[in-house]
Amino acid sequence: MRYMITYDLMETIRNTNQWAGATAQAMASYPIWGMVPHPAFRMMAAWGEVTERSFSRMVAKPDWGIDTVVGSDGRDHLVTVETDLSRAFGDLIRFRVQGRKDKPRRVLLVAPMSGHYATLLRSTVQSLLPDADVWITDWHNARDIPVSEGKFDVEDYTLYLSDFIRHLGPSINVIAVCQPAPLALAATAYLAAEEPSAQPQTLTLIGGPIDPDAARTDVTDFGRRVTMGQLEQFIVQRVGFKYAGVGRMVYPGLLQLASFMSMNAETHSGAFADQIIRVANGNAGDHDKHNKFYDEYLAVMDMTAEFYLSTVERVFKNREIARNEFTVAGRKVDIAAITDVAVKVVEGERDDISAPGQCRAALNLLSGLPDKRKAWHLEPGAGHYGIFAGKAWRNNIRPLVLNFIDANTPATVERKKSA
Repeated sequence: MRYMITYDLMETIRNTNQWAGATAQAMASYPIWGMVPHPAFRMMAAWGEVTERSFSRMVAKPDWGIDTVVGSDGRDHLVTVETDLSRAFGDLIRFRVQGRKDKPRRVLLVAPMSGHYATLLRSTVQSLLPDADVWITDWHNARDIPVSEGKFDVEDYTLYLSDFIRHLGPSINVIAVCQPAPLALAATAYLAAEEPSAQPQTLTLIGGPIDPDAARTDVTDFGRRVTMGQLEQFIVQRVGFKYAGVGRMVYPGLLQLASFMSMNAETHSGAFADQIIRVANGNAGDHDKHNKFYDEYLAVMDMTAEFYLSTVERVFKNREIARNEFTVAGRKVDIAAITDVAVKVVEGERDDISAPGQCRAALNLLSGLPDKRKAWHLEPGAGHYGIFAGKAWRNNIRPLVLNFIDANTPATVERKKSA
């Protein structure tokens, strides 16, 4: 599997299916078939439309699609996406709200690098923008990064986060969602030891695998079952000739997508069959519920092989974060070094990716942090997606996180002391 031919074979299959869908739609849409009262042509055109759209989305980076936000004055303010800090493997981008004064709440969203783009947190960004200035980590697709840029593993990821936090200053409030939670914790501890003045104001960890062994899930079971040799032999591939990262070792997004789809094959096949019927009947829309979900779900990106393998080995298998044995650039990162950054942990009761207990383990590692600076919330009935982008996030978790930020803002703390 560690050859370009397997990578290019997957791209060939994807490209062929996209072409087949477009061809079927075009052929079945000729006006002359309107003289033939048979539903087969409508079904063929519908199949082609759904197929072409689905396979074309697999290699397209979604747009943010956040055009305006309502300000405190009740008016719509334009939103522009600006690159605040550019790096080879990821950028720090800001959502600047035009015509609005800077908000006292400043939030850095740390997006997962787990096969999807940062746009997966689009609704999270939208929900925070009315009340905060928002930045986010925009990780690049590894297939587009030349080999000459070097490696990118969990240590590099941690150093990137440290640089981003340092750049934004000590008034920033970090919110890490899912996969980056343990590395955001490590980055904060790294700054606590190396440059205490650059630490963030607060750190919120949402549904992340701080200690994968705290509660079993299919993800942790997979990490236990497979060996590193198996992953290197059967998962890792080299980017093919079509992209700028030709020759780079990656965990292909298309391969991960196939794994995602196979886990719920019956659900996905039913959803696509229903969509074909809706398109044939003229009941589907360009931004209907199906397209809105799958346009994002199918848009996948490659991860560097070293990042994927080091995540499995060091975070899941060796549990270096959970055992407080993580090192960066040869230096031990001591979680106990965090002594004055308020930390909040959020978990979902029905989270089957990072089950309750995995993220809460961070609080036990923070032995140098006073209990009054720690917080934990378990959202009843919420699954993994819901705790950062669903109804549970909008109605319950978001207000709790914002209140936590406000309660640990220096000006607020000082007012409480004086009162």
